[in-house]
Amino acid sequence: MRKLFRISLAVFFAAAFSVSLRAQESSSESAAAEVRPPKLAFTTHALSNGLRVILLENHEVPVINLQVWYHVGGKDEQPGHTGFAHLFEHLMFKGSAHVGVDEHSRIIEAVGGYDNAETTDDTTNFFETFPSNYLERVLWLEADRMGSLNVDDANFKSERQVVEEERRVRVDNQPYGAIEEDLRAAAFTVHGYHHTPIGSIEDLNKATLQDVRDFFNTYYKPNNATLVIVGDFSSEQALAWTRKYFDGIPASAKPIPRRATPEPPQTKERNVAKSYSNTPLPAVVIGYKVPSRYAADAYPLDLASNILAGGESSRLYQSLVYKDQIAVQSAGFGNFTEDPNLFWAYAIMNPGHTPEDGEKALVAVLDGLKDKPVAAKELQKAKNQEIAGFILGRDTDEEKAVALAAAAVIGKNPDLANTELDRYLKVTPAEIERVAKQYFVPQRATVLIVKPAAPAQ
Repeated sequence: MRKLFRISLAVFFAAAFSVSLRAQESSSESAAAEVRPPKLAFTTHALSNGLRVILLENHEVPVINLQVWYHVGGKDEQPGHTGFAHLFEHLMFKGSAHVGVDEHSRIIEAVGGYDNAETTDDTTNFFETFPSNYLERVLWLEADRMGSLNVDDANFKSERQVVEEERRVRVDNQPYGAIEEDLRAAAFTVHGYHHTPIGSIEDLNKATLQDVRDFFNTYYKPNNATLVIVGDFSSEQALAWTRKYFDGIPASAKPIPRRATPEPPQTKERNVAKSYSNTPLPAVVIGYKVPSRYAADAYPLDLASNILAGGESSRLYQSLVYKDQIAVQSAGFGNFTEDPNLFWAYAIMNPGHTPEDGEKALVAVLDGLKDKPVAAKELQKAKNQEIAGFILGRDTDEEKAVALAAAAVIGKNPDLANTELDRYLKVTPAEIERVAKQYFVPQRATVLIVKPAAPAQ
């Protein structure tokens, strides 16, 4: 509350300063609101076999980024058959009818480009960046592995070993590496987000070659794929080459199956305790059920994550790490995916402090968003972080292609890439308060308590 001054001159200057400050803040907000990344002037097309094509010309430099997103990820796998999408992230580089084992990447690298792939809960994505005069060759490469991938026993077994080793390095041998799997296993009872995309060694070891081939023939078809090309090319020529090489690939004979297992509403807090041999400090993770990406409430929740964990000035860091010093690390973020997923809040505790201390502190900080609307300055900082992320996230052709592909595949509308920032900037303090009250509640929470394993006797 502002202190009252008896001296009228002091009152005048205080009032004048307050008006000036509000004017500066208003001016700052207006200036920030006017900052926008350039609009992506893309075009969309569809082939007769169902392949979706998105083209965005950018002639600043003679470079192209090309991406193929298959709408299949970890959540589409059946229980006991996890890790198949991740397996195909690797198998897709093992040769096809006219391309030898690992030659895809060698061809890209030989012309000065690079390629890679990733698997998520919802998609399996392949991408290349290369000099623009090689567009026809890269389209041919992608079409060849879509239409004639070599899924034989030798390739299957070799890449299964690669995936299993990747799991050991990234999950099994990492401190806190199993936290995501254990939290999701407790939070989701029937939905495909119950497991992570990396899959299990047990499932991969018992999979047959026919299992793997059936998965490929079901999901890696043109009617389940989106091709995005961004960079220095002619749209007319690119579309002609796309039709030349992809039109002959048949669509799947049946509709693409989706796991019709929506997660039932959660009615009370879930608690799970774990102890890991390679975990040096106790920790606590709280996962709150939140809506899907591109849902209306995802935007105030995402801004809330900036307020809670956007750098060292954020609420979680200031409270748990800097001021109270009960944690060595604390953060929060929303995992916004095609279907509703989890908002994470976590703390790795300092020696002498328990996970229960961390849980209490985390909840107190999140409850602070419910007590009163966030200050205009704090919300504007969070919005500025989003503005910076959007602008810096459009620096390259690859980043533009990712934005368009995600909007098209996950959001079902590529133009969301042009309209998302406005949805962030329209969020009000009252909306932040509302979503905190609605989603950061025990009946939506799964709490994972982690304690170091007892020393071996």
